[in-house]
Amino acid sequence: MNLSLQILAATESNFVVRLFEFAIGVLGWLGIPRVASVPLILVLLVLGTMLGACSYAIWLERKLAAWIQDRVGPNRVGKFGLLQPIADGAKFLLKEDIIPAHVDKFLFVIAPTISVFTTMLALAAVPLGPTTLGEEFQFMIAPKLDIGIVFLFSVTSLAVYGIILGGWSSNNKYSVLGGLRSSAQVVSYEIPLGMSVIGIALMAGSLNLETVIDAQAQGGLFGWNIWYQPLAAGIFFLAALAESNRLPFDLPECEQELIGGYHTEYSALKFGMFFLGEYTHVFTVSFLCSVLFLGGWHFPFIAEPASVGMLATVLKIGVLLTKVFCVIVLIMLLRWCLPRFRFDQLMGLCWKVLIPLSLANMVCVMVVREFELSWLWLPVSSALLFCAAGVLGFRPIPPRSRPVIQTEQLIASHH
Repeated sequence: MNLSLQILAATESNFVVRLFEFAIGVLGWLGIPRVASVPLILVLLVLGTMLGACSYAIWLERKLAAWIQDRVGPNRVGKFGLLQPIADGAKFLLKEDIIPAHVDKFLFVIAPTISVFTTMLALAAVPLGPTTLGEEFQFMIAPKLDIGIVFLFSVTSLAVYGIILGGWSSNNKYSVLGGLRSSAQVVSYEIPLGMSVIGIALMAGSLNLETVIDAQAQGGLFGWNIWYQPLAAGIFFLAALAESNRLPFDLPECEQELIGGYHTEYSALKFGMFFLGEYTHVFTVSFLCSVLFLGGWHFPFIAEPASVGMLATVLKIGVLLTKVFCVIVLIMLLRWCLPRFRFDQLMGLCWKVLIPLSLANMVCVMVVREFELSWLWLPVSSALLFCAAGVLGFRPIPPRSRPVIQTEQLIASHH
């Protein structure tokens, strides 16, 4: 059965099949083999959708910020400011592209490209829709990737090179400090980020994201990993925020201390590419949170594993995108509700709190798995670890002893 018939079996839509056949025919006329046509079409669809989604994610964040701060937000271009992202995109394209004379031009130009490329490449292994096991067609660019989780972490960790090179090539002390902060931050938070997912891989018995979703879907609503690994979900979310340089962990671009951080010298389209990389990373994090902990496309009575047909496919895509949207809104709300950490607090949270907790949580999952205990022990262990961390981390601050100044010393100091 060829790829077009597989798509027909998955969607039961003649229009979709004809559209794919037309696109495959055009690519075949250009000399691209049929086997590579469908992945290429998916890549183009994802890239086009992601560019538009990132543009309107910025509009959404500006509206949320205005709502929190009792302002109006963008409302000048189009109704409710809906055309503002198009105006901003045109501004980035038409604005003068300035390259300062003191920078390393090659690295200065290639740095934002690295940030965008690595974050876009990570989307290849992210499920973007229903991924029912056993079906040939999956809503993924690279389906059936048995090392999917490892691939995602290895690719997303490369995005820091764009930030480091952008800071170093700018030949600006503020930019260099932003790049150094980013390298320390990403290297540190990769450790709890990876260890928090090991428990999920142990529960599902695979590093394949499709298998992780299927394991949760087979268990129903209470089969979602969020119920059994709440501590891992929290650690993963916090570490992912730090990796994507979002508040309260945006120390690499802290404007109060570093002007603009690593992108101080950037403008026009290159600055927009850094922004695009950051928001694409936010989308990737939101998809991973939904897939790893919130059941992916599964929702009771609406999107079940046994549901088939075009309507079921649309519902599954809608469920997954709704979960992703909720995570994105949560990330945006945190930006305007929490103050920024100091850098020592950021590192202390990672090395003194998140890494020990993720390691202890991983050991608990290994013990439950090895001795074939009930998975219900995992939320209990998560609660105990959380309480233990709170007790051990509580340190009453002693009152500061103020030096007693004698009256004679005070009078002498005025003379």
